[in-house]
Amino acid sequence: MQRALMQFFKPDNYFTVREALIEAGRADLIGGCEGLIPAHPPKEAIAAKRRQADAALLGDHYHTVANPAKGEPPGERRAAPAKSTGYRPGRKSQQRRQGKKTGGGSPPRLP
Repeated sequence: MQRALMQFFKPDNYFTVREALIEAGRADLIGGCEGLIPAHPPKEAIAAKRRQADAALLGDHYHTVANPAKGEPPGERRAAPAKSTGYRPGRKSQQRRQGKKTGGGSPPRLP
């Protein structure tokens, strides 16, 4: 908080500075002509807070709705088990489809 107070002019620190001033009993320094920070947060401060909140939740939430037609219980599904890795071409257990070309590119050369 001390660093944010020293850098009160940076919009990214607005909410930290506001919290510190209120905690210190100096709410009189918020807004007005003699204020350290404006009464309303600048757009940059709101954008910075949004980025910080998005970064905190990144990869933390898994949300899909269950399909009762497939026999799944209603509600949200849980995250896939850790051993499920999805489709990975070239893995040892990969099965080749029957009747599908291999897609080699050019035809083999004749001697």
